[in-house]
Amino acid sequence: MDPQQVHRRRWYILAVLTVSLLVVVLDNTILNVALKTIADPEQGLGATQSQLEWAINSYTLVFAGLLFTFGVLGDRAGRKRVLVGGLAVFGVASLLSAYAQTPDQLIWARALMGLGGAAVMPQTLSIITNVFEPQERARAIGIWAGAVGLAVAIGPVTGGLLLSRFWWGSVFFINVPVIIAGIALIALLVPESRNPRPGRFDPLGVLLSIVGLVALAYGIIHGGDTGDWLTPGVLAPIAGGAAVLALFAWHEARTDHPAFDVRLFRDPRLSAAVAAIALCFFAATGVFFFGNFYMQSVRGLTALQSGLMVLPFAAAQLIFSPRSAAMVRRFGAKAVCTSGLLLVSAALFSYRFVGEHTPLWIMCVVFFVQGAGMANVMPPATESVMSALPREKAGAGSALNNTARQVAVALGVAVLGSVVASVYRGDLADRLAALPAGVREAAGQSIEGAHAVAERLGPAGEGLIGPANAAFVHGMHAASVAAAVIAFLAAMVVLRWMPGRAPAAGGTAAGTPQEREAAQV
Repeated sequence: MDPQQVHRRRWYILAVLTVSLLVVVLDNTILNVALKTIADPEQGLGATQSQLEWAINSYTLVFAGLLFTFGVLGDRAGRKRVLVGGLAVFGVASLLSAYAQTPDQLIWARALMGLGGAAVMPQTLSIITNVFEPQERARAIGIWAGAVGLAVAIGPVTGGLLLSRFWWGSVFFINVPVIIAGIALIALLVPESRNPRPGRFDPLGVLLSIVGLVALAYGIIHGGDTGDWLTPGVLAPIAGGAAVLALFAWHEARTDHPAFDVRLFRDPRLSAAVAAIALCFFAATGVFFFGNFYMQSVRGLTALQSGLMVLPFAAAQLIFSPRSAAMVRRFGAKAVCTSGLLLVSAALFSYRFVGEHTPLWIMCVVFFVQGAGMANVMPPATESVMSALPREKAGAGSALNNTARQVAVALGVAVLGSVVASVYRGDLADRLAALPAGVREAAGQSIEGAHAVAERLGPAGEGLIGPANAAFVHGMHAASVAAAVIAFLAAMVVLRWMPGRAPAAGGTAAGTPQEREAAQV
């Protein structure tokens, strides 16, 4: 494909890549809605709580562990080739998930979906970086980032609609026709690109990244599942993963053919932006996680109704993400990203004032503000990361961006979920002690467990629901304050280290060419 042909098709290419990304991100949020049905022995697979957790975690573990590897592989083997291969694997795994006969089959199929998703996500951003020229790239990345936020919001709505009409496997089967169409359009529209001078392969660096990320992600997930972060089963993989990643950084800084040059972190465009992305998603997705339980368990909304509640978040993403590039040109990346993080912090802190009977329209306003804030964080931060790297290394940069986000999401859900669970159990301790031994553990694990126990006990369990709801809301307040502080710290990181506006017209930028380029981001 000649450059002129690529330029004419660039917005069609972006549309195809955005849909490919939507399928991967959407699937995780859809699954959350289907968990209750999958647990039902008549309508679903009769999965236990542990099996449901691994249906989610098997995907996250493989996805987070292989994102960086597939980013590097795309730079070497060809991004279009890896993207098509990843979509094909994701489609086959979706079909296997839809028709799984046992919970174990579903867990393994979900792990295969994680492999396909890890191949897809970095290629979408790296192809965008190569297709769009710098003057349009920020807008294109804004649309790409908006698709991520949109998928988070519309996933529960889509899942609720599918489950109201079809069997539980439809939440996976829906991927298949979209992926078939996507592969056909990618083959027709998307140009191939790769690093023309890839140098020698770095197998040790790639292996260290996989081992380190998988171990770290496993420890985080296990800590969130158990709620006990001081056991050897949690501390060992987290410490081991961190040690292996430190060894990876040491190796990459000394080899003459690194998979990723860690010295690039000296560039504040890269380091400050990666920190902003990680801290923002740590705070925001953790709150989203327990916000779902608040709406369904405490307020009694259906899965579809709770999904519709999040539509203001999606609307804010659609409105503000594509416009963030214009905001950056006018005010500079530092000002836009800092303001967005402060909006996110304010939205998260406002959960502190949400109670059991707060009008639902207030929640809609909070979601809109949170979406507007994140829409002004992700695009400029992502563009900052990608602009710090040469185009031939776009896959590694995209993988770094997505890996930081994915690990932060897992950590945010695990840590903030543990905060909620700890406060919940502490407030409910007296009530739990009075329950029969056979149901005490289930009621103490989660708000949904308490409601299930109350229903099972009949009139004797009616007095459990009110205290359980109050305990959960108290836990939500504690976690939201912690999340707001994290988002505020992210704003301070950006304010301190992210480069500011370009110099005024007629002015002279001081410093090296790299520093002048950084000042223009």
